[in-house]
Amino acid sequence: MTTTDTADYVIIGSGSAGSALAYRLSEDGRYSVLVLEYGGTDAGPFIQMPAALSYPMNMRRYDWGYVSEPEPHLGGRQLACPRGKVIGGSSSINGMVYVRGNAGDYAHWESSGARGWGYSDVLPYFKRMETSHGGQDGWRGTDGPLHVTRGPRENPLYEAFVRAGEQAGYPVTPDYNGEQQEGFGPMEQTVYKGRRWSAANAYLKPALKNKNARLLTCFARRILFEDGKAVGVEISRGGNISTVRANREVILSASSINSPKLLMLSGVGPGAHLAEHGIPVVADRAGVGQNLQDHLEIYVQRECKQPITLYSHLNLFSKAAIGLRWLLFKSGHGATNHFESAAFIRTRAGVSYPDIQYHFLPVAIRYDGKSPVASHGFQAHVGPMRSASRGAVTLRSSDPDDAPKILFNYMSTERDWEDFRTCIRLTDEIFEQPAMQPFSGQRIAPAPGLSTDDELNDYIKDAVESAYHPCGTCKMGAATDPMAVVDPELRVIGVDNLRVIDSSIFPRITNGNLNGPSIMTGEKGSDYVLGKTPLAPLNHVPWENPNWQTSQR
Repeated sequence: MTTTDTADYVIIGSGSAGSALAYRLSEDGRYSVLVLEYGGTDAGPFIQMPAALSYPMNMRRYDWGYVSEPEPHLGGRQLACPRGKVIGGSSSINGMVYVRGNAGDYAHWESSGARGWGYSDVLPYFKRMETSHGGQDGWRGTDGPLHVTRGPRENPLYEAFVRAGEQAGYPVTPDYNGEQQEGFGPMEQTVYKGRRWSAANAYLKPALKNKNARLLTCFARRILFEDGKAVGVEISRGGNISTVRANREVILSASSINSPKLLMLSGVGPGAHLAEHGIPVVADRAGVGQNLQDHLEIYVQRECKQPITLYSHLNLFSKAAIGLRWLLFKSGHGATNHFESAAFIRTRAGVSYPDIQYHFLPVAIRYDGKSPVASHGFQAHVGPMRSASRGAVTLRSSDPDDAPKILFNYMSTERDWEDFRTCIRLTDEIFEQPAMQPFSGQRIAPAPGLSTDDELNDYIKDAVESAYHPCGTCKMGAATDPMAVVDPELRVIGVDNLRVIDSSIFPRITNGNLNGPSIMTGEKGSDYVLGKTPLAPLNHVPWENPNWQTSQR
């Protein structure tokens, strides 16, 4: 095969972590960086207009179109698993919600073998990557590439939701990405000057202005090894198969679905599974593709007694007016994702930090844009954060063009069902508080009569949806851990010159949306790649509910 290109670092994938890597590795001009991306441009209103978020994740032009295998605990339902196929990756098709995760998440990472990834270790990288608009002083970044903002919160429902949480006995927090995550408050978004502030806008496009960073549009087929050392990538482009060579390292940042797929196609993975598909084993790593995790969520919807919701703007005339204002001025309803209030709470006493997340939205509508009722309504997206259920990504065949098998094994434990019933009941309680009374009408979903455990279980089974946060399939851990795929410096165990740097390395899923932690992984990973001393730990002490052992709130 011919060699198409050569660079010091070859990065597979231009998503949240890959874009951050391209920016940092090319920053000082010492090394050449080549980013391989199968998708195309992010130009156009479907991606750049924040309010249009439901469109790109449902367009095959921008999405790989993956779906799960029939899920055994959900009656055989196959759930969508959107992954970005465009510059910026999934940061260009996501809901633009920004959450760092909880300090407890990173404490768990470190205790499970990810040495150097505790909260004090990752906090400096969150600060380095951010320019926070409205966050807590001392806890947030002020000059990073990623702009993090808050919506205007003009609709009275946003504040009513926060006040209702307070009336129900929960804390209020001014910045869940600062000292105190637990409680109700404003939600943060990766939107800047009315545009989606994706990893492409924040990191990749500035990086490509450097002469030593380039983007190659191609399909990565497999990683090439010589004597156990990664030396390049086999690609297809315009129907021709060729190679790109890496002088220093190959870095896999292709998502928690495509990164394990590429490792296995390249001979790194569970030996018996590779043998089934006739793939020669380069490194027998049992954990590749295992440990798949996600967040599920349910929509708890109410009718709104006042005509103040976004339902008024779902007609074609209003959508056209919103789109025109956005095109001309980057303002108005088109310039926000409309997730402008949030909450993190705990399911029960004895849980030390939040394990439920809320996104509040002043309209009753689904991610795919379908409204279940022709009237004014509002909803909370709610779901547990730390399910014990684990799935796997496996190969369908040895053909790189075949989609992998994705089985999340959702809702495989009794605790999953108990936690979801708790989510619904706690949400009903919040919506019944005095602050919501001027607005809160009859429950739309679940249907008003559903209340028993069995009734709610049936509803959950049919209605639960992915929050689109897959991770964990190339777990980071100690080199002695047989299920670890990468060590704490993100080097693939058992081979040389190959790292995985994306959300697949998460030992356990973090609280909230994963775009922020994925970018942080790229930021921190870049220092390991460059051999730099990691940023000095920051010993900020996060708030912990003093009553967590004895009280749910």
